[in-house]
Amino acid sequence: MPFEKGTGARLTSFTNDLRRDNGYGRFMLMAILRRPLLPLLALPLLLAPVPLPAQTGGAPYSVDGRGFDRLQEAVDAIGDGEGTITVASGYHRDCAVQTAGRIAFVAAEPGRAIFDGVTCEGKATLVLRGNGARVDGIVFQNLRVPDGNGAGIRLERSNLDIANSMFRNSEEGILTGDDAAATLTIDRSTFTRLGRCDRGLSCAHSVYTGAYGRVIVTNTRFEKGSGGHYLKTRAPRVEIRDNSFDDTQGSATNYLIDLPAGSTGRIANNLLIQGRNKENYAVLIAVAAEARDNPSRGLVIEGNRATVPQDTGRKTIFVADWSGEALAIGANDIGPGLTRFEKISD
Repeated sequence: MPFEKGTGARLTSFTNDLRRDNGYGRFMLMAILRRPLLPLLALPLLLAPVPLPAQTGGAPYSVDGRGFDRLQEAVDAIGDGEGTITVASGYHRDCAVQTAGRIAFVAAEPGRAIFDGVTCEGKATLVLRGNGARVDGIVFQNLRVPDGNGAGIRLERSNLDIANSMFRNSEEGILTGDDAAATLTIDRSTFTRLGRCDRGLSCAHSVYTGAYGRVIVTNTRFEKGSGGHYLKTRAPRVEIRDNSFDDTQGSATNYLIDLPAGSTGRIANNLLIQGRNKENYAVLIAVAAEARDNPSRGLVIEGNRATVPQDTGRKTIFVADWSGEALAIGANDIGPGLTRFEKISD
């Protein structure tokens, strides 16, 4: 598992926060109103009614019409086959480990099936090391473990597709191992109040992937981080587009996007807003800051909008590159106080 040593939504509330933040906020508010971003599609999850406790009259999980009282029982029923587990609306104090098969974990009502506070193997609500998985419409919250990496999902191998889901109020949203042949895809989801860099433990991040073959993150919102980076991935190829990284209400956070081992692919059409309460304010997008395990030549960074708070006396770099290779940095809308690019040597 990759670990790092410590370093250092509602639409209405988001809009009000921007208005309060002097000219910086008004600048970004107007930018959003000119060209709304697809991550706002995830807002119905945030606005959904508070769900009632899981009903006692029926089983909380079902597979092909069969009911199960525990999530692990439903997973075991699929075994090394392929199937869908439908998760009833309500709060579920439960977790499971998938070791085989291809399983879809799907909320009966998107945004109303909530896994709250329980982890398996001291890792996560879902520990996935089967032959593939899909997660749709589920909320993961309040997850903490002794090593400080309590996550909604611990992905150890194989492909995973995530859509319409939320990860909140935990040490980590998603943490993966290494699988060079697999792809992690995240779409139309929200990561809020995640991350930590305290207690002398390795940092946790909103999303942290090992050397997965490809990581795709689209139409997704990152906000209100509580430490670490928002998106950190060691994948050799990435597609990070049409997302919002809103650090306005972040606390002791670090980079918005970190490719610590280098990467190729695209970072495009994202909104990046750095907040005031930073552990490390120096960089928004970091390339190969820790190693040059992957090539970075030709990494496309274009069509993004970025801003930093004014009157702080800080120097912040939009893209900082340690790879020494030629990146393909196109047109980006860079706000006042940001340095467009800086090549950093060891």
